[in-house]
Amino acid sequence: MPYPKNQPLTRRLLQRPRRKRPKQRNRRPLRFSPYAWAKLIYLRDRGPTEVGGFGITEAADPRFVTDIVLVKQTCTDVTVAFDDAAVADFFDDQIDAGRHPENFGRIWIHTHPGFSARPSQVDVETFARVFGNCDWAVMFILARNGATYAELKRTGKPQAEKLSVGIDFKPEFAASDQSAWEAEYLECVQEAPLPPLLWDLVDWFDEEFAYSEQCPVFPL
Repeated sequence: MPYPKNQPLTRRLLQRPRRKRPKQRNRRPLRFSPYAWAKLIYLRDRGPTEVGGFGITEAADPRFVTDIVLVKQTCTDVTVAFDDAAVADFFDDQIDAGRHPENFGRIWIHTHPGFSARPSQVDVETFARVFGNCDWAVMFILARNGATYAELKRTGKPQAEKLSVGIDFKPEFAASDQSAWEAEYLECVQEAPLPPLLWDLVDWFDEEFAYSEQCPVFPL
């Protein structure tokens, strides 16, 4: 029987059976402390190449990055190659410091010197090869213009989960330390020139994908 139209709208709406809305999955964002974010921007802008490192997180909150640690690496405009021995030493040092792998070895961070934060095919293959056996891992990219990309990959899940990104100002955070960041950069980052053919490809990718599918960072 149709509802009488002379009843007030609110009453008619209350009388209708409520349709169940699909449950939305609560996706926790990838969060950075202001210290970690400031350091990442410094490292991104320090040189002309990509730079990569690992996110250090709180023990009780593995998606809250409080620091970024570099290891020895050879970098170009489109690639980052970590030194295997340096990665092994980094893992040993972190375990000796009492951290668990999920708090230092699950968030892979690197920068793009262009305007696109979209992962390249090399990024996708590297993420799958290096972190494919982890129960979960995150790939995060920060581009020169502030665009970001973050995805979470879980074991047994064929599709990666896109993550939003934020800066969390609520917990206490350390002051910036540019002299220490500079020393870390000089110790770890070795710039390598690109072959001449790749220079044209880099310019083409920057122009073609400058602002597509990019997510800016937001404060929490």
